[in-house]
Amino acid sequence: MTKEQNRSVRNSFPCYTAAGTSYELGQQHGAQARAQIHGFLDYLGSTLELSRAQLHLRAMRFLPLFEQFAPHLVEEIRGLAEGAGIPMAEALAVQIRGELAQVQDEGCTTFVIAPRGCACGQILIGQNSDVEPAMDEFAYVLRLVPEDRPAMLMWTFGGMIGYHGLNSAGIAHFANSLGGGPGWKFGLPHYAVKRLMLEQQSLDDVLGVLQHVPVCSSGNYVLCDETGRIADVELTPAGFARLDDAGEGFIAHSNHFVCSPFACSESDAASVPDSVGRLSRMRQLLISRVGELTVQDLKTILADHEGAPTSICRHSHEGPDHPSVSRRGRTVASLIAEPAAGRLHISRGNPCCARYAAYELV
Repeated sequence: MTKEQNRSVRNSFPCYTAAGTSYELGQQHGAQARAQIHGFLDYLGSTLELSRAQLHLRAMRFLPLFEQFAPHLVEEIRGLAEGAGIPMAEALAVQIRGELAQVQDEGCTTFVIAPRGCACGQILIGQNSDVEPAMDEFAYVLRLVPEDRPAMLMWTFGGMIGYHGLNSAGIAHFANSLGGGPGWKFGLPHYAVKRLMLEQQSLDDVLGVLQHVPVCSSGNYVLCDETGRIADVELTPAGFARLDDAGEGFIAHSNHFVCSPFACSESDAASVPDSVGRLSRMRQLLISRVGELTVQDLKTILADHEGAPTSICRHSHEGPDHPSVSRRGRTVASLIAEPAAGRLHISRGNPCCARYAAYELV
């Protein structure tokens, strides 16, 4: 292996593959990601200021919801616990994450481009994922091949069985946290919902999941399916609002509500302060290339620094003038999906200085 190849391996995320029954998916996943899962549990306990006993108690409160709305995922979580050598309660806790303390801890800027907006005539969809830098060591790419559902490829961390990604049916989704809106309500965490969405065959199926499954907090999703349909959904404990592309050929979103009734001054005040500026800049850059957009264009756009450090490509910053950066972290990964090709491009770190690696669904 050349020095360049060695450098590329070090700068990309590890990729794990699991196949079989729900339990087998979890067991294989847990065995391969054991170190990241144990590290993530330590991180959760530290950042949420909860003991392992408290993590266990809070996590198990959510088990009846998982059993009601996603019983097959309970079996997968049991397998994850066995593979990682941890109690079931801890394997469940990593699926709940900050909701254990009613915490929202992500920024992020998302996009989805309709086929007519891209030079290749196929959908491109993705985001910059802005989280605490410590999350990098727990992150990896997970390829799942269930017996009775579409194959899935996602970027995830610490044993989480649902996060950003795509499936073999052409479904893809990426997400942002949202400020304001309806208050926290006991329901499923978004990570389980993300996984359920990746098990669907069409955008209508995905919307059906979102109508049926209660969530405990608000979040935004850009979505697509293999027919070329794109959409954005602001999902809340009180239901969801859907946004289409309004004929523009793309949808972009950041961390504030843009749909009624929650797009209001109260929600804006509770949002990440730089969210409006990032969305405006993202739209400006996409409009300048819509109809001709390529993966390379999106790599350039996602590395944009206007408004730095609270830019699309977000960097750590401790200065008092930008307190939201220290709270929301930096761009830990940048993701661009080609659902029709079953391909996910991911940079490990800020895309302005990290190379993208391509991961294949098959």
